[in-house]
Amino acid sequence: MPKIFVVEDDENIREIVIYALQAVGFEALGFETGAEFFPEMEKRPEPPALVLLDIMLPEEDGFAILKRLRNSPRFKSLPVIIMTAKNSEADKVKGLNMGADDYVSKPFGVMELVSRVNAVLRRSTAPAAGGEKLEYSEITLDHARRAVYAQGEKLTLTFKEYELLRYLLVNAGLVLSREKLLEAVWGFDFEGESRTVDMHIRTLRQKLGAAGEHIKTVRNVGYRLGE
Repeated sequence: MPKIFVVEDDENIREIVIYALQAVGFEALGFETGAEFFPEMEKRPEPPALVLLDIMLPEEDGFAILKRLRNSPRFKSLPVIIMTAKNSEADKVKGLNMGADDYVSKPFGVMELVSRVNAVLRRSTAPAAGGEKLEYSEITLDHARRAVYAQGEKLTLTFKEYELLRYLLVNAGLVLSREKLLEAVWGFDFEGESRTVDMHIRTLRQKLGAAGEHIKTVRNVGYRLGE
């Protein structure tokens, strides 16, 4: 049974999230602050399968907690979904840039939350197919090693950024609608909006640096890698 840690200072939200996760078969444990969360993380022999992390927390905010996780050799690849205010696009982009795997906007429906949790867990546990290497200009994706390079430099991508780039590379030169990208990368059961694609494209471009210019915006449709 996958274990999920929920870091949320609002007791009502925390209890609703825990109840929803337990109702669909997850084991869930809640924490009010980072001061409660990290000691539990350190003492357990195995980390949780995923962390749901609120941004607005007392003492140490969610960004600081996310940074500590990504700087830890033990937790740097741990899937994290951030919970943000509905209209705070800056927080969503910042969280994705810092290594969050996805986000959910408050107030959210429990089915949307569960859908996003399932989608991230599927991506994080999917085995890499051996032997596949994809290249476009100075971008290289080695799927056997699950590694991405741009201008010869190895990049650190979240699960969604990696899968998004891989799909763009497989379909280089083709125009891909936001709906098609949502279906291919997030799955049929994803209940979020197409703005999710735009935010992940933005952070992916930033991480690719100069090579990010190869991801073209096709007005009113979606995106294309290359000409």
